[in-house]
Amino acid sequence: MGRGADRAPFPTWTSRGAVADRRRSSYVLVMRVELHSVFPLRRARVHEVYGPGAMSFAAMAAMGACLWIRESWLVDTPTPQGVLPFLDPAGLLMARPKDQTDALAVAEEALKDGALPFVMIEITRALNLREGRRLQLAAKAGGTTGLCLISEGMGSNAAETRWHIAPVFDRHSEDSTLMRWEINKNKSGTIGAWHVRWEPKTRRVHVVSPVGERPGSAGTSS
Repeated sequence: MGRGADRAPFPTWTSRGAVADRRRSSYVLVMRVELHSVFPLRRARVHEVYGPGAMSFAAMAAMGACLWIRESWLVDTPTPQGVLPFLDPAGLLMARPKDQTDALAVAEEALKDGALPFVMIEITRALNLREGRRLQLAAKAGGTTGLCLISEGMGSNAAETRWHIAPVFDRHSEDSTLMRWEINKNKSGTIGAWHVRWEPKTRRVHVVSPVGERPGSAGTSS
């Protein structure tokens, strides 16, 4: 038997399974996670999202009755017409506390209470570790899913997952719902990125091929 034949191959991970990949006499581990394993968001945990598509992601992630916490001094406010493609406006409750201290207090109580299954809070300054942990404990106690909408660089070490959401522009398609979702922090698994499309009629997310890989798109191989 040849040298090293008794060694089990070190796998890389793809969406189709594990395969061996050897580069320059060393094995490289590549992990890809399926979207359905991380979305819908894990219950009883608090997650984070940022990027130009963060609000759309929040509405999609809620999937029903939810509380949206937004400080009163912030000018733009979600409207029923704006959230209608994603969720029933009748199930959306808005809280407008004066500052982040009050906003965190409202979020903590709502997460702990569990009367609403989903709580969103817009973060205007980075959370410290104590604040992040309090939210996680409250979510665990109430079995509630929490989502913090943050600016880039405001991420908390206490977050279960962190997502970056951005629109995707395809000159070959009139579909305005195309987005790139990337999970770049995941305490319970691996990270990954997907191109997705939102279906308003069924209110479901569909994973699609990246723009450059679709038939008729620039960069597609024949």
